[in-house]
Amino acid sequence: MAVSGFEGFEKRLELRFSTTNNNPMGLRLIDFESLDQVLNEVQCTVVSAVANHSFDAYVLSESSLFVYPTKIIIKTCGTTQLLKSIRPFIHLARTLSLTLRACRYSRGSFIFPKAQPFPYTSFKDEVVIVEESLPNSLRYRKASVMTPSNNNNPSRAWHVFTASADVEPDEPLVVVEVCMTELDRVNARSFFRRKGDGKNSDSAGKEMTRLSGIDTINANAFICDFAFDPCGYSMNGVDGDRYSTIHVTPEDGFSYASFECGLSLYDDGHGDISEVLTRAIDVFRPDCVSVATTYGGEDYSHEVTKRVERMLAKKLGLTCRSRLVDEFPGSGTVVFQSFTPRRQYSSPEGGEQ
Repeated sequence: MAVSGFEGFEKRLELRFSTTNNNPMGLRLIDFESLDQVLNEVQCTVVSAVANHSFDAYVLSESSLFVYPTKIIIKTCGTTQLLKSIRPFIHLARTLSLTLRACRYSRGSFIFPKAQPFPYTSFKDEVVIVEESLPNSLRYRKASVMTPSNNNNPSRAWHVFTASADVEPDEPLVVVEVCMTELDRVNARSFFRRKGDGKNSDSAGKEMTRLSGIDTINANAFICDFAFDPCGYSMNGVDGDRYSTIHVTPEDGFSYASFECGLSLYDDGHGDISEVLTRAIDVFRPDCVSVATTYGGEDYSHEVTKRVERMLAKKLGLTCRSRLVDEFPGSGTVVFQSFTPRRQYSSPEGGEQ
């Protein structure tokens, strides 16, 4: 492990609102200058953007921002100050007659925790900051650190805080968040720029998308991609009202990639969860994989969880080492799974399994 490097693990914030007016655009009416001011507080900027009839997707200098009529999703990596966006977003929504109904903050365990600024050095401190930023109407609250009992790798802990004005979830989609470390070195080469390639960040990003196979994860999605210099990659996928996003830090010693998407348990042509995950993880061939699946308005499906485990084992040789399930009032059920390759797993007695 490198002594220091870029922090790939993202902090993720989701804010859901309700509205009393009939304007179908909702939060999408927030002007770019206002968004830019919020991002400046967070310490990141927009580097690329795309929109369709359902939502706006922004690739950031540190990860991504999605703006729906009644929902904002923002995830940022590095040492960004993500939680500074909560109050400004609530204020901007209020000017458009939208009221906050639910909040969810989640992240993995940082590779370089000592490099993080306050309050990100302690999940307890983060929770305090989030709670102080929220209105009292979000009275159903819960914080949890989901840590496998057999955990010998801190990257497999999952931190979740939720707050909701209602007991029952109102989000029908299933959100899947994948964190991958120790990427295959050959696969990671796709995310390094070639010296003197003469390409700008957009064209270099398109080349990375094609060479890595990211374009095959969801063939229906329009991909907005961006290549960083000298290495690193981000993309947002737009497919109807469904989003997906990938972020890659390919440097050896602290390599990391994330994949996130919104799906349905009973999808209509957008792909089975286990198949989508298999295609995404196969791009990177990591040694450690964590999958956090949030079931919102849909009931938790044990069969879907088992199907994911069977598919990753069959297609990628990944074995599920732990599975944790936790319920959050007003925010659904979170399933957290950790995987490693069978060939690299040693039993406590030291033998291969």
